[in-house]
Amino acid sequence: MSAFPYRLVATDLDGTLLRGDDSVSERTRDALAAVVAAGAAHIVVTGRSVPWTRHILDDLGYDGLAVCGQGAQVYHAGEHRLLTSLTLDRQLAGLALSKVEAEVGPLALAASRDGLDGQVLVGPGYRLLEGALPSVPYEDPSELWAAPLNKVYIQHPTLSDDELARVTRETVGSLVDVVMAGAGIVEILPLGLSKATGLSLAARRLGVKAAETIAFGDMPNDIPMFGWAARGVAMANAHEELKAVADEVTSSNEDDGIAVVLERLLAS
Repeated sequence: MSAFPYRLVATDLDGTLLRGDDSVSERTRDALAAVVAAGAAHIVVTGRSVPWTRHILDDLGYDGLAVCGQGAQVYHAGEHRLLTSLTLDRQLAGLALSKVEAEVGPLALAASRDGLDGQVLVGPGYRLLEGALPSVPYEDPSELWAAPLNKVYIQHPTLSDDELARVTRETVGSLVDVVMAGAGIVEILPLGLSKATGLSLAARRLGVKAAETIAFGDMPNDIPMFGWAARGVAMANAHEELKAVADEVTSSNEDDGIAVVLERLLAS
């Protein structure tokens, strides 16, 4: 077996590393273990904040760095310690939301509070996905802004996720960043923040460069990560916007798409 051609393997979680039941197949676990044995590092890069990621990393026996919250948080899984965290300017976010609502009407809101144990607050009308992770409902809008936030989630009663993301970006893209991270998940983030931001910080800590990185993902929020890494691999189930900028499209997350690529590279 020749040396693995990359020093860093960056994988998104939902729709990429995780199957639909939030598990990771033995084949994919074995492929990642083989990559690490060959001298590369594996890093998880996810839109989930740390409280919604930690249990998955613990189950995997993952003890390295993870990039969470769309790049806002760099987390040391082995030490259960938050190394860096970027928060959203709440006044600016409130202004952005008012401008979007002036264009499209009322939005349903949720938000992720900062910190290792930051709660996800869910407002009236916000539709949680089936099997959603722990959250706290609120009725009084002032509760949303009562503590530092990493992001705000927005939903619209009639606009599709793509339409809502586009209108929001066109309306307030100079104030905040806007990403579509999954079904029903459109997020408002600090301006300039992306998965690439967090990944570059984590890679610097690991002494690895972008030119030595291969990245796997499935949604438009992975586009900056693909732009930063030397090679971007989209899953078969990926959003068309990500497939359009990917260097390669592999099998789906249900069919061990990450393992398919890693096994080929290990054998080449």
